[in-house]
Amino acid sequence: MKSAVETLNPTRVRLTVEVPFEELKPSLDAAYRKINQQVQVPGFRKGKIPARIIDQRFGRGTVLEEAVNDALPKFYSEAVTEGEISPLGQPEVDITELRDNELLTFTAEVDIRPEITIPDYSGIEVTVDAVEVGDEDVDQAVERLRERFASTTVVERPAAEGDVVKIGLEAKVDGEVLEDGVAQGVNYTIGSGQMLDGLDEAVTGLEAGGTATFTSELKGGSAAGREAEVTVSVETVSARELPELDDDFAQLASEFDTLDELRADSRRRLIDERKYQQATEAQEKVLDALLELVEVPIPQKLLADEIETRKHNLEHHQLPQLGMDLEGYLKLQEKTAEEFDAELKEQAEKGIRTQFVLEEVAKQEKVNVSQEELTEHLMRRAQTSGMSPDQFAKAVVEGGQVPMLVGEVTRGKALAAVVESVTVKDSNGEPVRLDEDEEEAAEEATEAAAESTESDEAAGNAEAAAGEAGGEAAGAEGRTED
Repeated sequence: MKSAVETLNPTRVRLTVEVPFEELKPSLDAAYRKINQQVQVPGFRKGKIPARIIDQRFGRGTVLEEAVNDALPKFYSEAVTEGEISPLGQPEVDITELRDNELLTFTAEVDIRPEITIPDYSGIEVTVDAVEVGDEDVDQAVERLRERFASTTVVERPAAEGDVVKIGLEAKVDGEVLEDGVAQGVNYTIGSGQMLDGLDEAVTGLEAGGTATFTSELKGGSAAGREAEVTVSVETVSARELPELDDDFAQLASEFDTLDELRADSRRRLIDERKYQQATEAQEKVLDALLELVEVPIPQKLLADEIETRKHNLEHHQLPQLGMDLEGYLKLQEKTAEEFDAELKEQAEKGIRTQFVLEEVAKQEKVNVSQEELTEHLMRRAQTSGMSPDQFAKAVVEGGQVPMLVGEVTRGKALAAVVESVTVKDSNGEPVRLDEDEEEAAEEATEAAAESTESDEAAGNAEAAAGEAGGEAAGAEGRTED
């Protein structure tokens, strides 16, 4: 077999492959065997039909077609290896010549990983918000906890802000009641603003049995983004009573004995939360700065596939969970279809550039992924998927997705390495250093550019399942998911 590589552009090549006919013989023999098992010819037992009879009855071309289809993947793979290219996705194959008993020639056009150069990024400087938690922040956190322990009592008076009303809702569009526009027995806290615009004003002042009608733009459902006439009926009005802020409340709402201890714990939690937010902000800004330094040619077919995948996931997975379609989503976001497509393309381009750049950084920094790191990442992914770690691990292994998870961890570690090498300061001018716990935000920042604790037994099952593919994981480090 002979092959040649022609560069069409920085992200696409054409392979031209010539295969002597004798190298097709194994596939030709396999084709005769396969056809033998599929057809019947009078006078011959199944599987014992001579090749010349198959040629006469079904045509030599049928056999050649079967043989070529069987052989193409092998010869294409050998040409890729010989040409030392890194293909992305499936090739477009064209058989240019097939001379029986002489020669097979075909071409294969395929996107390839572009060659990119990572410049010195140590000079990157970014500024992030300082971690600051004041008494007012602590007061608000404790007040939110206090509201969770509020009690309610049904009252016979007009509803006022802060009351909890049990209501029924009926939404009409163009005079027709929507199939998904009727609800009963809904508890709503007046002033929370968590449902429809105009609802607070409509129910304020109503007593049990009262009704009101108002106009509002629907935020979900079959008519999301459209104006609707909404009728609300009040079933009951309940006053909320908050517990006293004292040591008894601290014991009721937490494991602490005193209110001072509860407040101190709230402060610690807020500090941890803002440190994590700061880490995420730092990594997102560093990533953006790094991407500005690197020129990355983008394979157009890969880009088109990525755009289609993101659009499909939005239309068929994310939006149905919110009870709306794409049209309603665009109205809610106040975007035109053209603006939506442009935004989707920008996100897809950034995702691809992020993947290429961080994988090149990982290669440059010699980033490796340990079994422990892979298992920890698998546990986090399982948590967000709604599956138990052992179920998620089984699905990953059976679906051959271990290399994808290894890639995610690899890129996260590469980004963390970049952050460690650059200058990050907070808004007060103080240097920011990320500890190990905060570094996991790198993975989330990377996935966003490119998206309860389980028992020890489940964790063990997850590690065991991931371990099944340990060899595959080790070999997949730094690979792109094709």
